[in-house]
Amino acid sequence: MTDTAMPTQSGGIGAWIMAARIPTLPAAAIPVIVGTSVGASIESFRLLPFLGAFAAALLIQIATNFANDYSDHAKGADTPDRLGPTRATSAGLISPDAMKRATVITFGLAMLIGVYLITVGGWPILVIGILSILFGLAYTGGPFPLAYNGLGDISVFIFFGLVAVTGSSYLQTGSIDGLAIAAAVPIGLLITNILVINNLRDIRTDERARKRTLAVIMGEGGTRFQYTAFLVIAWLFPLAIWVGGGAGAWVLLSWLSVPLGVILIRMVLGGLSGRPLNGVLKRTGMLLLIYGTGFAAGLLI
Repeated sequence: MTDTAMPTQSGGIGAWIMAARIPTLPAAAIPVIVGTSVGASIESFRLLPFLGAFAAALLIQIATNFANDYSDHAKGADTPDRLGPTRATSAGLISPDAMKRATVITFGLAMLIGVYLITVGGWPILVIGILSILFGLAYTGGPFPLAYNGLGDISVFIFFGLVAVTGSSYLQTGSIDGLAIAAAVPIGLLITNILVINNLRDIRTDERARKRTLAVIMGEGGTRFQYTAFLVIAWLFPLAIWVGGGAGAWVLLSWLSVPLGVILIRMVLGGLSGRPLNGVLKRTGMLLLIYGTGFAAGLLI
């Protein structure tokens, strides 16, 4: 996920903003916005379930970022030769114990909001909430960390795409519609692409840290192809939804992301590597915002 470094003091607000990785939050927000748009296009819009899902998703994302910051430090993955932004725990800006407490508190706040969402959506929302928290903890933590065993990409696709989009739609309609599943796929692919670039950038340092991401397993060539393929597939889905009668041609507003995407594909396939990929990482998050807002607006129109 993309984030930016900033000057900060140990234990200060800047350190916590750094650890929260604010620029990663669109990856939590866009699936809820798109899923809600799907539901609102089928039934009438329900404001409180949307706000609850939106807030819970942001809190789970922040808590996951805290957990990752702590776990990567504990496993020695954040070394001095790290190419990405500074990590608060490894940099000594926040103590490991404080980071653990923040993780528990933030997940706890998400669970409180989840109680309300369960009253709206019933046991399926309870299952989604429990699995989402377990995913957040198991991504880099636990006895079998997903990100260290080549399962980060598929996990992100499932939880940020399929689960988040269909779950948000379910809170609006009380059912899982085929349109929600179709809308979840491109959103999941684009969010996964943020991770793909992150792992492509860190492929050498991850190898040394014995962090077997999918990029480490596939190599640079396969990872560059993965990024390109995910973008192309994501652009094809709105067309398929329109042609299939699932929504009107307005869903092609998502194609406003194509010019930026073409630039990014050229950069990735052109062999850009290492620290310069931080710029691609940031722009991939921007592409998600452009695509997601256009897609959501098209669904509502």
